[in-house]
Amino acid sequence: MASNPSVPAAATQEQSPVALVDFQIETASDDSWEDEGTSDAGSAEEGSTPLENSCRSQLSGSALGIEYSPPQSSATVSLDGLIAMALASHPSIAAARQRVAAAQHRIPQATSLDDPMLGNTFWPIRDQALQTAGGRVGHQFSLTQNVPWPKKLNARGTVATREVQVAMAEIAKQEIEITEAVRLAYYELWLADELIGIVEDNRELVDDLITVSEARYKTGGSQQDVLRAELEGDRLAEQLIVLRRQREQARADLGALVRMPLEYMPTAVDALNVDEVVPQLELLVAQAEQCNPTLRGLAAEIARDRAKETLACLQQYPDFQLGVGYAIISDDEDVLSPVANGHDNINFSVGVTLPIWRDKINAGVSEAAHTRSSAVLRREAERDRLRGKLRRQVAAAYAAIEQLNLFRERLIPRTEQTLEITTADYQGNKADFIDLVATYRELLSLQVNVARTEATLASTLAQIERTVGCQ
Repeated sequence: MASNPSVPAAATQEQSPVALVDFQIETASDDSWEDEGTSDAGSAEEGSTPLENSCRSQLSGSALGIEYSPPQSSATVSLDGLIAMALASHPSIAAARQRVAAAQHRIPQATSLDDPMLGNTFWPIRDQALQTAGGRVGHQFSLTQNVPWPKKLNARGTVATREVQVAMAEIAKQEIEITEAVRLAYYELWLADELIGIVEDNRELVDDLITVSEARYKTGGSQQDVLRAELEGDRLAEQLIVLRRQREQARADLGALVRMPLEYMPTAVDALNVDEVVPQLELLVAQAEQCNPTLRGLAAEIARDRAKETLACLQQYPDFQLGVGYAIISDDEDVLSPVANGHDNINFSVGVTLPIWRDKINAGVSEAAHTRSSAVLRREAERDRLRGKLRRQVAAAYAAIEQLNLFRERLIPRTEQTLEITTADYQGNKADFIDLVATYRELLSLQVNVARTEATLASTLAQIERTVGCQ
């Protein structure tokens, strides 16, 4: 007999071209919380909260040897609905969206001029104040504004815009990762349910073995055959315990991904549709070139680094400082000029930076060029990695399809036929019970392998979609 048909660990990646599957959500009705043995005690606790009362009920039931079962109700949520719930509420996606919002707010900062400078020069001691032909200067106000070379602001804005695109690619990456995680968690849960169904179906077959062995024993056969048949039933019961525990773990993983309340227990209720045709490798690679968020993010990084390189080259051009001044002139009796008229004056100023430190400018240009080259090479490396990954995943998908066809069309039908013949031979004293049990175990093993291969194929298709990245 095959070893315990346990659920394989879920892999990681994205939407699979598998048919939509409904989930049954089971939680307890409010009535099930009440227990006749604790209702009076609960009512006596006037100040207790519902949570305290429920915990007290559980503890009292445990002390009395009563098994506590959580509240349960039912609702149906499609796989698309569960994915939508995860995408809407998962904190990693929300964090990525916040990073996009933060990057968008950097654009007006990068494209705006620096704040203007308002200054005032004044002479508080009258006999030391600046004197002109028009009179004594009391206050001299100035307003200056730094203005960069015309193309620099545009280059800064382009850099900030590309940063937004990089952040948006991260959102897409998080979304497909969460989508794949939900799908793989579902496939793990589906496999646990499928294996439980297989084991429960085989209990009927074991009952038939027990009946056949008992009939043989009554006609002079060995009692050892009856005990062996009963032992097979006990092994199935042990496997059911393990599988049910694994099913609860898979439910918990899936519920955590969609952030369901703890009392909700999603359950897979439909079979997988894994009969989809796997696209050709060349088509998948072409789609990945267009859709994969990692490649899109690296493309945005390359565009950003090009804009940074342009900005670094623009540092060889000067920036400007424009200003206006206003002087308040006084013609009091203590002015020195005999022609003082007290007319205020206004002036304009123009300044320019001198980009003479060429080593600094050239180093900035070289830094930007090397950064851009690094991004280009990283994109090439990621493209090669995705090609190899898709090649492995497509090969695994085709291998799983071939295995399923072999199981369904040849191995299982032949094993079922062999079991029927062996059972008839055993009843006619032409075969040993060991041969009968061996054939039964082989059939159970094949049924388990079919379920595992279906789940593996569905997971592989989900991983292919995650690698391609098209939504």
